[in-house]
Amino acid sequence: MPLTPIEVEHIALLAHLQLEEAELAKYRRQLESILEYADRLRRVDTSLISPTTTVLPLRSVVRDDKIGESLLCDDALANAVERERNMFRIPPVFE
Repeated sequence: MPLTPIEVEHIALLAHLQLEEAELAKYRRQLESILEYADRLRRVDTSLISPTTTVLPLRSVVRDDKIGESLLCDDALANAVERERNMFRIPPVFE
């Protein structure tokens, strides 16, 4: 898909780029190549392919929950610098 130098300048302006003439020519060729490839992908017949969110098999990386013994409150707070009732006390994050 051919681009005009004006279109490339407009794209550069949108991207807040200040390009010199040599850079405009270089990026024009690169953008044309990208658009040509996107056009080729658009023409691929995908009518027999069902929509999918991923091509990878689904699997969970999270282990199953298992009920076990919990720490006693005093043990959990044993190394707390400060505690208030049965909670850790930390300095405020927001004033």
